[in-house]
Amino acid sequence: MAPKKSTKVIPWSSPVPAFGDVSRSTIATVGINPSNREFVDDRDNELAGAQRRFHTLSSLGLQTWAQAGEIHHREIARACEEYFQTNPYDRWFRQLDFLISGTNFSYYSPMFSACHLDVVPFATACKWAELTAEHRSNLFAVTGDALGRLVRDSPLRVLVLNGSYVVSQFQKISGTMLAATLKPSWKLPRPEESGVPGYAYHGSISVLAGIHLNREVTVLGFNHNIQSSFGVTRAVKASIRRWISKNVQEILS
Repeated sequence: MAPKKSTKVIPWSSPVPAFGDVSRSTIATVGINPSNREFVDDRDNELAGAQRRFHTLSSLGLQTWAQAGEIHHREIARACEEYFQTNPYDRWFRQLDFLISGTNFSYYSPMFSACHLDVVPFATACKWAELTAEHRSNLFAVTGDALGRLVRDSPLRVLVLNGSYVVSQFQKISGTMLAATLKPSWKLPRPEESGVPGYAYHGSISVLAGIHLNREVTVLGFNHNIQSSFGVTRAVKASIRRWISKNVQEILS
């Protein structure tokens, strides 16, 4: 189950195809890959007991992933589906949940559920920005068409991309260039007068990672990485939230 080539994937961690129940979600946010904090604490010790978020070799009683069978796959899937009911990484997800909350969908809602997906479903020992080009290439290769198959087999109608790097990679695997619009109210303040401009992205796809989705799925996005970009103010977040809400309401009406 773990990639064989050099990828910096945490070798004892399970893949994370989704955060939340994708089979019940209409909207999903999209990131690049799961944080190592989904599996380890601040001292890099494996999360255990009530702190555990996803399964690992030890939690499943396995020595290697080659020993994993159907029962283990079901346990991994259940942990993903129940993620927001147990011990979610709120410091990361609450910020994204705020952006989509104007749509009435939420990661935390049992009735109007949303989920989160990643382009690469494997947690790495270091941050994505610290990976080499070879590591990233190997991760994309081993991921293959997983995201396309996941979206195809779901009821998802809207995907929301978090940050310019995710937008760039998503455009590559979908073969679709999203329309970019400059949003003055999203500009991030900096000591220099120009600041960091904000861009909104909008489009639709019917193919993802070579997989035909059998429907059109709307894609929205923004260039600021909400958790990582310095100086994303409350006003900017509120403006992005209003933009997402307006577009989703038009799509679903």
